[in-house]
Amino acid sequence: MPELPEVETTRRGIAPHAVGRTIAAVEVHDGRLRWPVPKSLPETLTGRTLTRLERRSKYLLFRCERAGVEQASDHAGTLLVHLGMTGSLRWYSAAAAATPRRTHDHVDIRFENGAVLRYHDPRRFGAILWVGDPVAEHPLLAALGPEPFDPAWSAEMLHQSLRTRSAAIKLALMDNHVVVGVGNIYANEALFHAGIHPGRAANRVSQRRLGVLVDAVRTTLTAAIAKGGSTLRDYVDSSGERGYFQLDYFAYGRAGLPCRRCATPLKAIRQGGRATTYCPRCQK
Repeated sequence: MPELPEVETTRRGIAPHAVGRTIAAVEVHDGRLRWPVPKSLPETLTGRTLTRLERRSKYLLFRCERAGVEQASDHAGTLLVHLGMTGSLRWYSAAAAATPRRTHDHVDIRFENGAVLRYHDPRRFGAILWVGDPVAEHPLLAALGPEPFDPAWSAEMLHQSLRTRSAAIKLALMDNHVVVGVGNIYANEALFHAGIHPGRAANRVSQRRLGVLVDAVRTTLTAAIAKGGSTLRDYVDSSGERGYFQLDYFAYGRAGLPCRRCATPLKAIRQGGRATTYCPRCQK
């Protein structure tokens, strides 16, 4: 946590307010994240304009430019943000910018209109890094697999990437080299809706059934984004609101409860150190 739907919800909440705005100041209150926040970040970001806000896997890409700079290396760059396990970004309008900082509010990005984007992370497993372009070549991004919403990600592509993998299909689905952003929660849900047992060897799932899984992944993620993601403990969106997709779970966290389709009690197993819940009747 947060997974792709939570990161995409955050992106959609921030972009309408922040894109096109110029950064007036950056305040690093505690830079001890997964990787230390660069000490030069305030100087690097101040005066730059946020031109685009994109998502790649679970990373947010704040595309920034500085006007009136001749050197291409200093003209454009990207602020790379990962929310880790407990991170969140909160947008405060100019009217609310004086809201007192809470414990674990680590970084404030202040814009020229008085608004503030504040990074909060109790466990400090997230990251805020400055990356030169092309950002796609950065080591954190270069080896990532296709996006689940990319039309090129198909049953055929998935079948090719899994044909030599004997690992369980759920573990393969969570591998960012296979497809990005499908974490534990949404892998549970997608496999349920596709009717595929999570322990089945990845290379023993037919291309036809992988097509069903591709559709289930997209449908599950789309529904989760529409509900603002899932809030199991810490996650809130850029307005401080909780997500509600957890109310619609068919599998994740429902071990022992009746299946919402067939009423069979759901079972739980451990895979890769993570809990997996499935229906023994619907997912044979």
